[in-house]
Amino acid sequence: MSDAAMAKRDAGFRAADMVKDGMVIGLGTGSTVFFAMERLGERIKTEGLKIAGVPTSHQTAQRAEEYGIPLTTLSLHPKLDLAIDGADQVSPEKYLVKGRGAALLREKIVADAADKFIVVIDESKSVTGLSAAIPLEVLPFAYGSVCRRLKELGGDPVMRNGVKKDGPVISDNGNYIFDCAFGNITDPKALEDAINAIPGILECGIFAKLTEKTTVIIGKPSA
Repeated sequence: MSDAAMAKRDAGFRAADMVKDGMVIGLGTGSTVFFAMERLGERIKTEGLKIAGVPTSHQTAQRAEEYGIPLTTLSLHPKLDLAIDGADQVSPEKYLVKGRGAALLREKIVADAADKFIVVIDESKSVTGLSAAIPLEVLPFAYGSVCRRLKELGGDPVMRNGVKKDGPVISDNGNYIFDCAFGNITDPKALEDAINAIPGILECGIFAKLTEKTTVIIGKPSA
């Protein structure tokens, strides 16, 4: 296992060990979260841990089934004890950029529903300031006007295209995913508000309003 994978495993396992019996938790999308789910599966088998998870993507739901993690929905459990998710960039203020896995809309909904938000990363995701292109979930009907408005904000929107398919990436909700570069982001909260105020944008990948309940776990390869 590479150092990066070992660091992700360390972060994921540490997050999973924070889960207590009887909790209903949010399950994010991505490789680091999948390590947390692996550990949760182990705890279910060896400790008899009783939990239920709300998945943020079809991929996460499939992985949860493989690990024996019971699933539920926000309709049945609109308030969650905690959510575990990864991030593409994390600043010292605990501002995040998320959405490389195209699950940002459901991830933000689940994080908002949780009492605690546990973010698991390796050291490469820890940055002094946010600068990554911001993933966006966009209603297909509106993408032309959305792009015009993003350019007026100083952004450079690019539709995300599939790697093993022709055409655009489609989210689990049936929408387009764009990536919009803004350079160095000096005011993440203001930019999050400005992007989300554009009609046709369903959600952006800046997570700047959840800092008070966010705990960041940075995995170490030597752990």
